Amino acid sequence: MGKSPYGSNILITGATSGIGLATLNLFAERGWQVWGVSRKGKVEGALPSNVHLYPLDIREEEAVASTIAKIEAEAIALTGEGIGVVLHCAGFGIGGAAEDTPLEAVYAQFETNYFGLLRVNRHLLPLMRQRKASLVITLGSVGGKIALPFQSHYSSTKFAISAYSDALRMEGEPFGLRATVVEAGDTKTPFTAQRQVAIPEGSPYQEQGQRAIEQMGKDEQGGYSPTKVAKTIWRLAQRSNPPPSVAVGLSYKAILFLKRLLPNRLVLFLVRKLYLT
Repeated sequence: MGKSPYGSNILITGATSGIGLATLNLFAERGWQVWGVSRKGKVEGALPSNVHLYPLDIREEEAVASTIAKIEAEAIALTGEGIGVVLHCAGFGIGGAAEDTPLEAVYAQFETNYFGLLRVNRHLLPLMRQRKASLVITLGSVGGKIALPFQSHYSSTKFAISAYSDALRMEGEPFGLRATVVEAGDTKTPFTAQRQVAIPEGSPYQEQGQRAIEQMGKDEQGGYSPTKVAKTIWRLAQRSNPPPSVAVGLSYKAILFLKRLLPNRLVLFLVRKLYLT
């Protein structure tokens, strides 16, 4: 197994469940030093010596600043170099109509899914730029390329992440900094059970919204294992020039390829048929 161009230290946000946890386990098994952060900052059972977990709420500026500094110092002390790869997995979903979802819930979703990512990068990128090569991997979604009904605000955060990552990739190139988005499709994780639902009783969207959210949950729980996504992330971390984005699984690669070919009107019609009929 060849050495990654980014070293062998990775920081993962949202590291204690779902895709974040699967990636933490995979990289640890393959000999990397893995730092993980999440709100709870712990998992059940003993951890190998090369896994280091910290509690962190990425919505809190001072906590992010101090934790990133602590992790970077620990990485250098243990390995002689800092963090070379960061994987952003922290986030949550809201199911509900665009009209019904309270603004407070929308703000909260952007605060975690988008601004939390920015907050971590603001403190980590100046350190990563000092290296010859570094990599920012963001967990996106097929819903960040194709808007999903009754997931409008979640899709909006993922569209925003994709645009941000593309811009960061262009800006970071002179410093050897790469940025890529992993566009995951339906994946069997706790994300489904943790999705917040914003469909008030008596809403004109109630019947369709509940049907759409139930269908999404079934698709997710019948989807890929998080380990499949983690293996895609591993392969990206071995490439000196990974693509700007990559979809996981042949079916989702085909869906995104067809999106580039078909008129947007037809794409929206097909998505509506999938979830709302």
